[in-house]
Parts: sequence; C-alpha cells; structure tokens
Amino acid sequence: MSIMTLSTHESVAVITFTNGENRQNPTFAATLKTLLSEVLENENHKALVITSNDEKSWSLGIDTDWLMPAMKANKADEIRGFMYDMDEVFKTLLLFPMPVIAAINGHAFGNGAILSCACDFRFMRADRGFFCFPEVDLSIPFLPGMIAFVKKAIPYYRFNEMKLTGRRVPGAELAVDHVIEKASKDNDTLLTDAMEFAAAFDKKRAIFAEHKKRLHKEIIQIIDEQNKPFIDKLALMV
Repeated sequence: MSIMTLSTHESVAVITFTNGENRQNPTFAATLKTLLSEVLENENHKALVITSNDEKSWSLGIDTDWLMPAMKANKADEIRGFMYDMDEVFKTLLLFPMPVIAAINGHAFGNGAILSCACDFRFMRADRGFFCFPEVDLSIPFLPGMIAFVKKAIPYYRFNEMKLTGRRVPGAELAVDHVIEKASKDNDTLLTDAMEFAAAFDKKRAIFAEHKKRLHKEIIQIIDEQNKPFIDKLALMV
C-alpha cells in the first residue's frame, strides 16, 4: 500500500500523505526521502506542496505502534536509523532549492508539527485541526536540531508556551503569530490557497538554494553536531 504519492500540477509538485494518521516510522522516512529526490529530478518544478488526503490528520508524529515494540525488542540500530533518516528529511527540506509549503489539512502533532516547521511556509484550516507539541506530556525531549528549526518557524514566546504546556492550538491562533500564512476556511479553500501561493513562485533553484543555505547554516550545524550524541545514546525518553 502506498503511504504517500507524488503528482505534478503545472509547476507545482504535490506530495500527499495517504496513510490515515500518517505516523512516522522507517518506511515513512525512506519514502519521503525518495519522493523529495523525485521532485528535484523534474526541472519544471518550481515549488512543492506537502499535504494529506486524510479528513482529520496531516501527521500525528512518530508511529508509537512501531517505536514501542522496537524499544522493547532492543532494536537500537533500527531506531537510530529512523532518527538519522528523519534528520536527513529535515535537512533536505531546510535546504530544498524551491519553496516548500505545508498544507496542513488536519491535526499536526509532535513530529508531524515539527516536520511542518522544517517547511518554508505553512497553511492550515480554520475549521478543523490542531497543532501541538505533546512531547512534554509523553516524557520525550526535543532533539537540539528540532528546537533550532522550530524556532525559525514559530516566535520564541509562542514556542516556549506551546512546548512547555503541550497545548493544542488551532489555525486561527497560529495565523495571528504568523506561524502559518493563512487559516483557510475549509479543506477545499486550504488546497486552493496553498496551490495559488506555490504557483506564484518562479525562482531560480541555485539562488533559492543559496539563500536557504546561508539562512539555515547554524541550524544545519546543530543538527549535524548536537543531535548525534543523543541519537547514538538513544536518549529519547526521560
């Protein structure tokens, strides 16, 4: 079963998550890495939109049905491999040579919300879906690199409040803080808004990539240097 698809709409590539809650596991990470490479192979692509076909969820974060049994079975290498693969996904999005727009059509929780923050822009529905970081209630700390790039997407005072409370925040509130470009009234409007925004871009890949490389240089360095000790020790739970 396909867990995500890639389609092209004129100059806009669209990756659509197609696996219900779209929880993240080794297959999710590997598939997303492959599709991101395929987006780049088409020179006609000028922008990328990432969305979901589920009525309720964009991505609910890490697949605990995979993670918990893997931890109990001491599959440390498999878990580390997943963490490093997701870091590669995050870095790829942060350095992607075209705008990446998350069209968040439902809930974005935990690693799902974090994934959207690695994108350049976010749109969200006003009528459905919450954005939250429940890690504080699950006793799971953020990796240093995650903190670094989430702070580029969310004003510090709002991130501080959301990270330490785990509160679920709706799209309309996120729009006030410019975490998202717009809280669209419903799903159809969301996709229209995100696609129109994406289609407005016509930037040269080389200069767009260089802007993002310089803009996110320190974030990439943190991911490369500071995440590794925690991943190698599997310091995921406290």
